[in-house]
Amino acid sequence: MNKAQELRFYIEALCVYDLKKDEVISSLLNLLQNINNEKVLEKQSEFFRMVTSHKSFAEYVSGLILTDDNAFTKAAASDDLNALPESVINGVKSDLEKLEAIAFIKPEDIYNSVENEDLKNILKTLPAWETGKALSPLCTKWTEKIDALVQYHKTNGYGMYSKYVAFTWRNHSLYPINGTDPVLLSDLKNYEFQRQKVIDNTESFVNGYPSNNVLLYGDRGTGKSSTVHAVLNEYAKFGLRMIEISKSDIPDLNLIRELLSQSPMKFIIFIDDLCFDSHDDSFGELKAALEGSLSGRKHNTIIYATSNRRHLIKESFSDRENDINRNDIMQEQLSLSDRFGLSVTFINPDKKNYLDIIDKIAADRELHVNPEKLHLVAEQWASRKGGRSPRCAKQFIDFVESAEMRGKEW
Repeated sequence: MNKAQELRFYIEALCVYDLKKDEVISSLLNLLQNINNEKVLEKQSEFFRMVTSHKSFAEYVSGLILTDDNAFTKAAASDDLNALPESVINGVKSDLEKLEAIAFIKPEDIYNSVENEDLKNILKTLPAWETGKALSPLCTKWTEKIDALVQYHKTNGYGMYSKYVAFTWRNHSLYPINGTDPVLLSDLKNYEFQRQKVIDNTESFVNGYPSNNVLLYGDRGTGKSSTVHAVLNEYAKFGLRMIEISKSDIPDLNLIRELLSQSPMKFIIFIDDLCFDSHDDSFGELKAALEGSLSGRKHNTIIYATSNRRHLIKESFSDRENDINRNDIMQEQLSLSDRFGLSVTFINPDKKNYLDIIDKIAADRELHVNPEKLHLVAEQWASRKGGRSPRCAKQFIDFVESAEMRGKEW
């Protein structure tokens, strides 16, 4: 049996890591299946183009292994490997041995397997792809890396949850978000008391302790959404993931929870800038989803929402026509906001705290500027922006830093 035929059988015989549907692996399989006909030239060229769109083939294959969704990776992520039959572990070892051989295939393995000398000579003229190195922990002897893989999945998750930390919900499906807000907790200034409440609740949730759904409400630009993003970045390494949904997706909450119910990961379902009209149908659906705000140890979803309104409902003039109607609306407002077990208030800073935020961000950026001028222009900036806020402070420092870097006045 020549090398090409052996590797073809290896791909076709994969059991736990069924990677045949991957476009690059499929292209390689196509090449190996056409090793003794004229299509081999076309198939090798096609495979070369696909491989060279990535860093190297070994890195690509090892990346597929680390991000695969199968019985082993899911059990490893949930620290429940003992529940797997021994046959699955044996299947993993067998697949890893095959995949290591596949990952390090060389162009000479192809043309040495071709019997037609004319085809072989032309194959030798084609460029070679980069084999490269595999990703850690699959550096060498992949069959010996079971324990390392288990630890990897405990830390990083499995499947698409090991590749991405944030997702959006569209058309009843999850879509990964490639570029998330990189904000860190250390980037957010002041509001320590409010932020610590969110941090403590998130830590409880990640560790499987009772935790609450959270409403972050208050003035615009005070860091409500940034706090949620920073918490995700802080705890992603502990298995936390985020699903961002819009208000129009609230009717899908049960579907989302059902989809995630078998995952060992922990998920924040995030609704940003939440606000309802008084007769909005999704109002009642969110109330039902929030019923029983304490999440038990086995629950893996929690709702975090931000809003500029404490009671989440816009009132129209007609809603205020009589006291009875007014009272009903107030009761409705309270019935929703009270279902969030934890409500955290963010209000705009006064002048002293605003300038303190300015100074702290400037220090982080290592801006060596006149502090009196900085404060004077910062106040002018806030006046033009319509008020002081942490967002306003960050935008001002961005302006100052840019001007300083370009040697311009500000």
